Amino acid sequence: MKIVLLNSAAKNIAEFSTFARPLTLLMQFVNPYFLFGLLAVSIPIVVHLFNFRKFRKVYFTNVRFLEELKQQTQKQSRLKHLLVLLVRILAIICLVLAFAQPYMPVSRKPVNDDVRNKVSIFVDNSFSMEARSPRGPLLEEAKRKASEIAMAYKPGDLFQLLTSAFEGRHQRFVSREEFLELLQEVKINPASRKISEVVERQQDMLNAKRGSNQISYLISDFQTSVTDVGALKPDSSIQHYLIPVEANQGGNIYIDSCWLEAPVVQINQQLRMFARIKNSSSSDYEKIPVKLFVNGSQRAVASLDCKAMESAEISLSYTNNTAGIQNGWLEIVDYPTVWDDRLYFSYPVLERLPVLCINDKLESPFLSALFGKDSAFVYTSVNLRNLDYSSLKNFNFIMLNELENIPSGLAAELNNFFKQGGSLLMIPPASLDVTVYKAFLANFGSFALNPLDTANTRISEINTKHAVYRSVFEKVPENIDLPLVLAHYPVMAASQSATEVLLKLQNGDAFLTGSLTAKGQFYILAAPLRTEFGNFARHAIFVPTLYQMALLSQASGRLFYTIGANEAVEYRGVENPGESVFKMRKLNSNFEFVPENRNVAGAMSFYPHDQLKEAGNYVLLDGANPLMGLAYNFDRKESDMTAMKAAQLSKELAAGNLKDYTVLDSGQKPLTQTISELSRGIRYWKLFIFLALLFLLSEVALLRFWK
Repeated sequence: MKIVLLNSAAKNIAEFSTFARPLTLLMQFVNPYFLFGLLAVSIPIVVHLFNFRKFRKVYFTNVRFLEELKQQTQKQSRLKHLLVLLVRILAIICLVLAFAQPYMPVSRKPVNDDVRNKVSIFVDNSFSMEARSPRGPLLEEAKRKASEIAMAYKPGDLFQLLTSAFEGRHQRFVSREEFLELLQEVKINPASRKISEVVERQQDMLNAKRGSNQISYLISDFQTSVTDVGALKPDSSIQHYLIPVEANQGGNIYIDSCWLEAPVVQINQQLRMFARIKNSSSSDYEKIPVKLFVNGSQRAVASLDCKAMESAEISLSYTNNTAGIQNGWLEIVDYPTVWDDRLYFSYPVLERLPVLCINDKLESPFLSALFGKDSAFVYTSVNLRNLDYSSLKNFNFIMLNELENIPSGLAAELNNFFKQGGSLLMIPPASLDVTVYKAFLANFGSFALNPLDTANTRISEINTKHAVYRSVFEKVPENIDLPLVLAHYPVMAASQSATEVLLKLQNGDAFLTGSLTAKGQFYILAAPLRTEFGNFARHAIFVPTLYQMALLSQASGRLFYTIGANEAVEYRGVENPGESVFKMRKLNSNFEFVPENRNVAGAMSFYPHDQLKEAGNYVLLDGANPLMGLAYNFDRKESDMTAMKAAQLSKELAAGNLKDYTVLDSGQKPLTQTISELSRGIRYWKLFIFLALLFLLSEVALLRFWK
């Protein structure tokens, strides 16, 4: 009986070892030295092997009944002993494994509980997070997930909160309690960041101090417009987790941009404002009303149709009947996403444009007749010897009329004037020394003038694509009578890509050339405005040519700027910038701030940085004096609500071989549990404690109730 018992026990132990071997190969242990406690399995085996029992004699009158009782007692005793031995062995094994704390690793990185964790958590609080999910606003869901992540780590770990605004107070690691306090203060912000920018900022913070487990989390709706997975940089020292939050199915229709048909706006001019409307939803929209407001009053309204996932353009016509700063906006109605339903714009309208003509010996009667008697211009004609160089910044358009020599001081001032956005027209003198002009023309696109060509020719081609002639001709007749040129100075340019020919002669030479460099416009005529050089000044094309040059010199600026882009606002013409206090003020509001300003060669550049938080019309002030109108709009990158799903994110990461990036989609499981499993593996010690207790209870039941 004892030999059978030994063989049965050995067989059961061997079967259990065979079953447990692949499991132990996969499992790891927090306290592996406790596994030596498995030697205690030998104790119940020894006890059962040497358990010598004393039997008492029982007398029976019939031997046959005694034989039956003996056989029955041996079988029952053998089975009972095997079961008791088995549950005792299993109880000891489970108890030892519970103390060894087995776990199944989930992450590829080894678990190190002895090192402090540094955790950077990005919570997307851009406009798109205003959308709603079945559990409420996306931002609130993101904040809840961030809180669950923090609670999954030890109280002594360090945490960094990062939002789309990249606020200065968030550029540090704090305790868990302070992190949770900062998290409650997070609100929707107009800033929008690409995912690569966020990851780069997290990597900089986490790598600043090594010697800890470094983990980053990104909680966002992962809009397609900002999720640039291809720009992510691998970093094997940091484990990145991307946690998407999904909004309810829905779309958005918004105003993407606007522009004016005319490059320059004049008083009492009929204008056409164009707008581009985008539809990022899966539904077609019909008869969308688009309203145009200028200076607080509605000036036009129109409607358009826009198909799903497409854009459409619309034009609105109105008359600009006032001078000065024009502030306005375009408006549509679209719920529930309303922050991009308005697009603000601003532009100036000068009642009279200042024009300066610098003469050497004689004034040009043609220029005086054109500009001197036109109410749209303030015409100033001055001799070179009486010129005040400091007054050049008061003009938009300057004409150099037959200057035989250009002083170096004037050349330097004109160069600054050109670089700051001013427009220049150079009319050569009748007797020109090409060497005198060589150094001067090199500043405006590497121009050069060759000696006088006295061959008779004619203008043969007009560049109607250039802004000067774009609005002059609807269609150029085939047999149009163009000006005659009796003599000219051939204009040469070192780089054809830096110049543009407006009027071309029959022999291929340029008669009127423009520069494409810098911010301003530089035009050069190949001949003076004299009858002995041709009839250009008396021809009908002369008036629109110079008229358009002067109009295009008006610095209209940009219609609008984008909040958060920190784009420079440039202004030319401040008298004493060192003594001025510049401010930006929101119209119809008390909100104002002082922007950063830089003075470069008389031109001022202003930077609002992150002081702008609201879209609208603003005015730039020099003290109490308004300088220019400004319009600021929210970034339209957030308007496209198309987002990447978890499966698509995983596919993109796999395609980029980004092994340190994992998409974390916990489903219905609490995120705290998921994070705990990722950082510490799936723990089984509680299971083995339960099994040990179960086997001990089984032993008691066997001994107590099996008679």
